[in-house]
Amino acid sequence: QVKLVESGGGTVQVGGSLRLSCALSGSTYKGFFMAWFRQPPGTGKEREGVAAMTDDGRTTYAGSVESRFTISRDTAENTLILQMDNLQPEDSAIYYCAAAMIMRRYYLDPLAYNYWGQGTQVTVSS
Repeated sequence: QVKLVESGGGTVQVGGSLRLSCALSGSTYKGFFMAWFRQPPGTGKEREGVAAMTDDGRTTYAGSVESRFTISRDTAENTLILQMDNLQPEDSAIYYCAAAMIMRRYYLDPLAYNYWGQGTQVTVSS
């Protein structure tokens, strides 16, 4: 049973940084497509793809976070990481980790993923 658990969220001031982690249990990252999504709570906005990584390490970023966010993988710890720098108020959201073994859609399409974590809240205060 694949399980994803996010951690590292919190409140930070504009321009600050946070490092999110997603611990994978029940499997290793080998063979998985992994991604981070976000959704501002209570706004009715859809879940937005932030960054994705293929099994062989290729990365894809949303235009709004490219050059500020970095997705990486700690294979020893079986953990997916999202380093977020120069955070802005519009980055405030619940951040979710997702995984899939088969990719039939765009890497940042939430419908492409069938395993999800419970989310971690990120708040950027101005």
